[in-house]
Amino acid sequence: MTSNDLTQLMYCFIMLSVLLLIGTALRAVVPFFQKVFLPASVIGGIIGLILGPTVTGLFPFPENWMTSWSSLPGILIVPVVASVPLGMKYKSKKEKQQTGSSSANSMKMFLILLIASTVQILVNLLTNVLFREKYGLYKEFAVELSGGFSGGHGTAGVVGSLFNQLGIEAWETAQGITSTTATVGLIGGMILGILFINIMARRGKTVLLQKPADIPADLAKGIQMGESKQEEAGKQTTYSSSIDALTFHLSVILAGCGISYVLMNFVKINKIPLINQIPIWAYAIVVMFGVNYLIQKIGLGHLIDSKMKSRINETLSDYAITAAIASIPLEAIAKYMVPIVFMCILGFIVTAIAIILCCKKYFRDCWVERSVSIWGSATGVFLNGLMLLKIVDPDYKLTVLNDYSISFSLTSITGFIIMPMIVLALKTSDGMMIAFFSQVIIFIICMIGLIALSRRKERK
Repeated sequence: MTSNDLTQLMYCFIMLSVLLLIGTALRAVVPFFQKVFLPASVIGGIIGLILGPTVTGLFPFPENWMTSWSSLPGILIVPVVASVPLGMKYKSKKEKQQTGSSSANSMKMFLILLIASTVQILVNLLTNVLFREKYGLYKEFAVELSGGFSGGHGTAGVVGSLFNQLGIEAWETAQGITSTTATVGLIGGMILGILFINIMARRGKTVLLQKPADIPADLAKGIQMGESKQEEAGKQTTYSSSIDALTFHLSVILAGCGISYVLMNFVKINKIPLINQIPIWAYAIVVMFGVNYLIQKIGLGHLIDSKMKSRINETLSDYAITAAIASIPLEAIAKYMVPIVFMCILGFIVTAIAIILCCKKYFRDCWVERSVSIWGSATGVFLNGLMLLKIVDPDYKLTVLNDYSISFSLTSITGFIIMPMIVLALKTSDGMMIAFFSQVIIFIICMIGLIALSRRKERK
């Protein structure tokens, strides 16, 4: 890489930073963006897409910028995914026994989240079968709905990276479609979630909420105005005279990514069967589990701060999301608009049915509150579920928040396992049947798990 290449890369990040600032400003002043909690990264990405050469051409970004932006999500997603296990604490047997009841509810919410993701994949596969011949859908069309709805915009980079590493030519299109479904899911999920809360509150089905609460103005705008309420970004676990804490955390994450690349290249060079098709971020998350376990075992767990790690994770995600949306190949995905619309509408319907029925059936307490948090995550991101939960439980007095947080963490890991399995299956001759039945099996296992957990709780 030449100095000119590095300079151009810097220009790319500068422009993405400008788009993020524009998105932040628009979120603070536009009521609609506030009502649906649209992140600045999404707003900035949409602005970049509209102003860029793909739509209006008001800002004809150089072609190499657009190429870099389309590739950037797949690169940045590696440290984002790798950072997930870092900082995880391992509970003792005594601690596990003390949190047994809460763990049961967390597991049930996790299983329902997994069911939601599973039915979304099934809808994706159905769309593939119904529209492939007429609209020329690529063979591996299967994870774009679940990736966008349950994964969010950040997962678009995962999809793009997965397809690219597997040599699938439509990787940019798949990444663009996932970004599109993520945007639809984010906006539609918040609107439908708030509507559901209003209906349930009027029917007296909510535990605390009598009428929909107002979201604090600062939270809606996305800017914390009161200095006394501003939270710390994280703990300074190292002295800056040696190494800055942020630098230390980033170094640990990138070092883990480096080990992952070495391991992946070794596997590919030696053509080790079965695992030579696994994408880089799958290696990264496995390696980081090992790194985190080692850190905890040798007594250095106090050097890792979850908040500091989250800052790095979210920073990289913001840039990845903005780049992914700004570089959406509209011309390439325009011909798939009918399948995308069909898939999103049916996706909303089956996701809502699955979540409401399961929560109503398998939770005796706070089923509405659990439903909206799961719904927010299954159609957007963790924050969406958190915002919907805050409406029905403003002060987080219920135990739902803790259960939801644990369940989401588990889901974020399993999603990275299931996704490559589906895509790899579709590359085989009987791929559609394998993909379909694998999701049916996962669905059945989840239902059995829900039944078993509910019966165990009743016996207690």
